[in-house]
Amino acid sequence: MSLADVLEKLYSRRRFGIKPGVDRVRVLLARLGNPENDFRSIHVVGTNGKGSTSAFLSSILTRAGYRTAQFSSPHLVRFSERFRINGAEYPAGRLCDCLETVLEAAPEEATFFEITTALAAFIFSKEKVELAIIEAGMGGRSDATAAIAGELTIITPIALDHSEYLGATLAEIATEKAGIIEAGTPVVCAGQEASVLSAVQGQCFHGGNDLRVYGEDFSASWNPAGRLDYTGIHSKLMGLVPGIPGRYQGGNAALAMAAAELLDAAGTTISTPAIEQGIAGAHWPGRMELIPGNPPLLLDGAHNPAGSLALAEALSDYPRQRILLVSGVCADKDVQRIFAPLTTLVDRVYTVTPKVERAMNDAELSRLFTEMGLVSRPCGAVTDGILAARSEAVAGDLILVCGSLFVVGEAKAWLENVDYTGIRG
Repeated sequence: MSLADVLEKLYSRRRFGIKPGVDRVRVLLARLGNPENDFRSIHVVGTNGKGSTSAFLSSILTRAGYRTAQFSSPHLVRFSERFRINGAEYPAGRLCDCLETVLEAAPEEATFFEITTALAAFIFSKEKVELAIIEAGMGGRSDATAAIAGELTIITPIALDHSEYLGATLAEIATEKAGIIEAGTPVVCAGQEASVLSAVQGQCFHGGNDLRVYGEDFSASWNPAGRLDYTGIHSKLMGLVPGIPGRYQGGNAALAMAAAELLDAAGTTISTPAIEQGIAGAHWPGRMELIPGNPPLLLDGAHNPAGSLALAEALSDYPRQRILLVSGVCADKDVQRIFAPLTTLVDRVYTVTPKVERAMNDAELSRLFTEMGLVSRPCGAVTDGILAARSEAVAGDLILVCGSLFVVGEAKAWLENVDYTGIRG
């Protein structure tokens, strides 16, 4: 049976929707022989920057000589992107065999993400991984990844998102996400809103956790030469050049370096050169990813207000005559709040309908942009939007593709001339 055939069985589990809780995934892990106990794990939770932070830390640990795995979600183009070992996607053939085994063991009511989480543990055990960076889906305490014990937790910036599952306020969302922290383990936290930091501090106080916060215990800043200077918990690293572009990546890189410092202090040897090389060698697709051409295309996964604000600030590093925006979103998104930081930067908008069930129609999205005072027109499919922008571009223009990971994934697949399997969970 091909990977595509087995994936159809997995995707059928979407009928169970999203079910917070860890009981079902724990049953599945037990049936698989508890593979999660065969490697050490680091949790990464938050709203924005989880993938980039994980990629930075994975790159550092790999260069420090450890067999390192990274589990992330969602994927952009291929399902196999979710499982990386030493930075490389897991091969399709071996992934197919592992997925068949996990599906056979899965309880009937197990959800897509629960099975995918167990699959990651099964693969990492089978491949004799030493350290695994486990990115939470959207929650924390009730996320399927909480069934895997973590010896350290990284909390990236938390914003309002998935409120129907996580809570109506930032404090409620932060409490849910921080609930994944294991008692007595170290925690590295990004700079946060006061209510968020208070929730994290409360969790750490009750759990006896060593909490290190960006801006208080470590920090990073861009120097006049455009390089990153890191003032850490135990050391200083100057003149770094992060492999993942975008000024907002400075904070994500700092989180990874602080985590590496704490791991090193606890006995996991990580040299300064490994940190420097890891930061420089990190890669994460679909985040400020520049595709050369005339005009060039900039792909970014920004899909909420905080991500859009970070993108707007990062665009100052990209000289251009005009920005032509190609964008599509899901129907449940607040378009005005998401794109408010970009409205003064964008000259023209080409709206698209991504290939996902809950996508907003391109005509409706175009109407919303027009109401915001932008010149906009609906184009249909993602590829049609890019072609329309290209046809109207002049020398010096930049085409920006953002608004949804669905849109970025479709664009990447088309540009690379590969099959697009889409984000289906």
